[in-house]
Amino acid sequence: MQESNIQELGLYVHVPFCSTTCDFCAFYQERPSKKGFEQYFLALEKDFQAHLPDRKFSTVFIGGGTPGLLSSAQIKELCSLIKRFGVLPNCEWSVEVAPNEINPEKIEAFLEGGVNRLSLGVQTLDPVFMKELGRNHNVSRALEAFELVRHAGFESVNVDLLFGAPGQQLGDWQDDLKKVVQLGPDHISTYCLTFEEDTALYAKLAQGKIRIDPEREAVFYEWAWEYLPEQGFGQYEISNYAKSGKECRHNLHTWKMNDWIGYGPSASSQIKGIRRKNFSNIDSWAEKLILDRSLDYEEWTEIEELELARDAILFGIRMNQGINVNEICEKFTLDPCLFSEIFSFLDALVIEGLAIEERGNHRLTNEGRIRCDAIACELPELSTFVTSN
Repeated sequence: MQESNIQELGLYVHVPFCSTTCDFCAFYQERPSKKGFEQYFLALEKDFQAHLPDRKFSTVFIGGGTPGLLSSAQIKELCSLIKRFGVLPNCEWSVEVAPNEINPEKIEAFLEGGVNRLSLGVQTLDPVFMKELGRNHNVSRALEAFELVRHAGFESVNVDLLFGAPGQQLGDWQDDLKKVVQLGPDHISTYCLTFEEDTALYAKLAQGKIRIDPEREAVFYEWAWEYLPEQGFGQYEISNYAKSGKECRHNLHTWKMNDWIGYGPSASSQIKGIRRKNFSNIDSWAEKLILDRSLDYEEWTEIEELELARDAILFGIRMNQGINVNEICEKFTLDPCLFSEIFSFLDALVIEGLAIEERGNHRLTNEGRIRCDAIACELPELSTFVTSN
């Protein structure tokens, strides 16, 4: 198989510890403990050593779990470990934090460590829906945390928001967005609440206590699409908005199917034609690394350039700039003739009013964005692999 010609390299570190589980969260997590932290850091260094990159990282993203649960000393240890393996001078370095777990000492440790972008998981500024989502902080704490972060000196600050909570009305969503805009972040991520299996909200859905309302969700989407750009937050992806120059480079990097390496339990990687996922269990992940046993993964598969190109299309249609299939073929050294079915599919979207084509670039209309998940499911599969000469 031909090696990917993508030179950019992203880094994702999963910090699995959470003090509580939000009702909507299905991410792998562990309750914090002294033994767990010691095991995590010992194995994490082994993970880095076992998967040495051949180039420096252009983006870094520390997620969880809740990385903010780490002490300031542990934050410094983590940042030092990352820098030891090499980051580029202009690296975008992001970290997710929850409002109830951030303080001036931790902020200082993040900044000293090299973090220049912070994402604050506010989710909502409505006390009713805050409780409905099972968040472990109140509105006043979320506001206090934002003020701490905003004035700390990060190059970019993102606020995560959720909509579509049971009982939430359009007016509630409008109030949330207006309040967040007034705070003055650099970036806003707006996610429709999903009901993942093995979560408290999914159990309520299965019991008929709450229900999904796609029409209401579509109205919420469309109002944000109109309002936030009017406030100076350019929409660059269905769920993401940013002030000029503040788009999340790590997200763009992964959506375009560049390489990245994931470290930590449950972290995924896509590197040199391999996709793999570490064990979603801290004991299973750490045991093999600490005892120097042969490496194994929860998931491991080879992926051809053709599949990478298709995935670049799949994720690219979610972005406002759209996709140019010919440019994607050139990037992955593929013959555009292999994509005849996808060209036809995109042209059909234009005829249906779901996409616009301009000089070979296809981008979805608002109606297309509303139906983006369905469109993605209908994207033709490609099975033949041929490189262009």
